[in-house]
Amino acid sequence: MTMSIIRLVTAAALACAASAATAQVKKYDEGASDTEVKLGQTMPYSGPLSAHGIQGRSEVAYFKMLNETQGGINGRKINLISLDDAFSPPKTVEQTRKLVEQDGVLALFGSSGTAAQSAVQKYLNGKKIPQVLLSTGANKWNQPKLFPWSTPAFFLYGTEGEVLGRYVMKVKPDAKIAILYQNDDFGKDYVAGFKKALGDKASTMIIKEVTYELSDPTLDSQVLALKNSDADVFFNVSLGKATSQVYKKVYELNWKPLQLVVSPSTGRVFLEAAGLETVNGIIGATAYKQFTSPRWANDPDVIAYKEFQKKYLPNDDPMNEIGFVTYSFAHVMAHIIRASGDDLTRANLLKQAINLKNVPAPALLPGTTYNTTPDDYVPFKRMQVQRFDGNDWVPLEDITAE
Repeated sequence: MTMSIIRLVTAAALACAASAATAQVKKYDEGASDTEVKLGQTMPYSGPLSAHGIQGRSEVAYFKMLNETQGGINGRKINLISLDDAFSPPKTVEQTRKLVEQDGVLALFGSSGTAAQSAVQKYLNGKKIPQVLLSTGANKWNQPKLFPWSTPAFFLYGTEGEVLGRYVMKVKPDAKIAILYQNDDFGKDYVAGFKKALGDKASTMIIKEVTYELSDPTLDSQVLALKNSDADVFFNVSLGKATSQVYKKVYELNWKPLQLVVSPSTGRVFLEAAGLETVNGIIGATAYKQFTSPRWANDPDVIAYKEFQKKYLPNDDPMNEIGFVTYSFAHVMAHIIRASGDDLTRANLLKQAINLKNVPAPALLPGTTYNTTPDDYVPFKRMQVQRFDGNDWVPLEDITAE
């Protein structure tokens, strides 16, 4: 072998070795290592929305399951630190700063509450820490240029409001509409989307709007005022315990409008708290399977969740559908971590979160998948409008928002 050939072979070998070494380089930001990925979140385990605490419990349990059955993700255990913020923004700020500055998490995942997460959005974006798959549908979570590090876990409130508005325009274009909404971004975003669907007719079709505060002890006076408006369509944009109160009051007043209810308050736990007889005929929109419905009894994802629930959430209400949806959020977060490979930097984690392509999730209706782009963080915009028949949800039609 001549010297020139030897040099060529040696050079090629060195190039291959360098390439292999480069490929094997692992990149970590704080919160990630060869053995662990540390995530954080805040949840309302106490306070007025404590019923939503199952969100955090189901997500913590999901990663516990992955750690036990699969050794984590890509050989790393997932440590999700979930702290109580009582649905109080000042507490959210305190707990989020602890997660970042003391616990050193790589990213915030799945945190709940529009007002709560709004309180830390600038802080996290300023530090370039991912605030991903937020369990809130406020329109502000789709602002890639202003807040690139914040992404939603599902459709926006405005998207759902638009879907319900489109449904009204189709089935009752001459409706007289009354609206009750929580006086914050949650309520205002739903109403904005609803009015968008009504278009120029919004000002004449909507004859009464009433707000309420989360701290209001009852909503009796608001519901009575809405009934007295003689509206024949009621858009109920309330949340948690307030929704159950509204269901009961509408029933007690023998008011029988076409009642549209926002998806965070159509879970079985809220319907049963009011009494199923009070909610017969309500209309909702969803992108998810109601796992308590007989329609999904033989669905493989539902069966798998129920087995998971028995083992990892034995103390939670087995009929609480919120857990199934947020279990799905954890499934998508696992996909993002898996796709990040050995580049567990915050920038790469965000890159994977905003470039999802046809990613399935257990709770999504057939045909719906996660798709995001750097210019549009909303993962899906098609929803199924359904009617509650006193026992189960009956599909009516699929509607897609713009």
